[in-house]
Amino acid sequence: MSTITLPGDPPPEGAPPGGRRAAAVWGIGVSVYFVAVIFRTSLGVAGLDAADRFDVNASALSTFSILQLLVYAGMQIPVGLLVDRLGTKKVLAIGVVLFTAGQLGFAFSPTYGTALASRALLGCGDAMTFISVLRLGTRWFPARRGPLVAQLAGLAGMAGNLVSTLLLARLLHGIGWTAAFAGSALAGVVVLVLLLLFLKDHPEGHEPQPFPHRGAAYVRRQVAASWREPGTRLGLWVHFTTQFPAMVFLLLWGMPFLVEAQGLSRATAGELLTLVVLSNMAVGLVYGQVVARHHGARLPLTLGTVGATALLWAATLAYPGEHAPMWLLVALCTVLGACGPASMLGFDFARPANPPERQGTASGITNMGGFVASMSTLFAIGVLLDATGDDYRIAFSSVFVLQALGVSQILRLRSRAARRERERLVASRVSSVHVPA
Repeated sequence: MSTITLPGDPPPEGAPPGGRRAAAVWGIGVSVYFVAVIFRTSLGVAGLDAADRFDVNASALSTFSILQLLVYAGMQIPVGLLVDRLGTKKVLAIGVVLFTAGQLGFAFSPTYGTALASRALLGCGDAMTFISVLRLGTRWFPARRGPLVAQLAGLAGMAGNLVSTLLLARLLHGIGWTAAFAGSALAGVVVLVLLLLFLKDHPEGHEPQPFPHRGAAYVRRQVAASWREPGTRLGLWVHFTTQFPAMVFLLLWGMPFLVEAQGLSRATAGELLTLVVLSNMAVGLVYGQVVARHHGARLPLTLGTVGATALLWAATLAYPGEHAPMWLLVALCTVLGACGPASMLGFDFARPANPPERQGTASGITNMGGFVASMSTLFAIGVLLDATGDDYRIAFSSVFVLQALGVSQILRLRSRAARRERERLVASRVSSVHVPA
């Protein structure tokens, strides 16, 4: 039976050592995720330019991000299985090659169709990064560091978003579409070299127990066993409910909403998008420290973030004037910054619910949640904008529907997941007690 370690517990014998070498190796994996997020969110600052370049409406524009997220979400369980089977280094290397090729293809795409294919390829490579980084953290750091390590990985991702918002936006309007996207693709080549030269799946002496693949039956068992755990399902719904409001805002619709619906300049809108990213980075550090010390804070932080996000969106959309005041938009963007760190809490429900050999699969299931929600909302907003003549108030009201669905599932699963987690913790502690013969 696997040993479960909650924050505050002493590390079990044989736990990964952590330390500087662990941080260095893990940092290489995080750098891959950092670049993947730059490529993933590059369309968020280029949405209006893409609409002009390919001469498409709101629904067609949203298809870029929907297809990218559809591929990403659909790849999560296969990637989780691949990570469990092949290890982190091989899966990350494949991911880098794919998302770099996708970014390069997007730079030179002459038509809407080829641009769509490039974003799909990018989404496929992007899908292989985050689960691999989570797995790398569990192999190199003690379990008690899990919440903080996961939040730091998310923080690195938001740093990539920040680079996309600040640097790529300026390059796009300075040197043009092709040069900006093709130049950014060089970052993929750099991290691929670092990965191949220096990354290792695990420290010496901490090789995982081999779990031989037995074909389709093995895959079904892995997925079914992970899904049966209430903690895995709760993690999925936490991720589903918390991640998508900020993801949709940063990935595509934030810039058009702020410019076209709120009458802001692109520069001011870019500053507000930057505020979302900076808030995310600050809140991520706080959430990671809180959960590392108080495991019971996971659910209050989740529901508090959802409630605050819904309240600020409602206030912004229902504001009686033509445009919401700047102080309200600042408050909205600050609260949206908490969505990413809150989504990371989903992995803190799934992680203790599954043994080491299922961590990749369970993380893949959890990670599907937010991207399915984001994909659905991106589609709904695009369709509603076209149907209502660009009425952003109606279009963005779709956010509340998905939040209500997610909260209902969180409340339904929370008791079962907590009970099952307590049972596993007691069982693991009993099994670790040495009884002399």
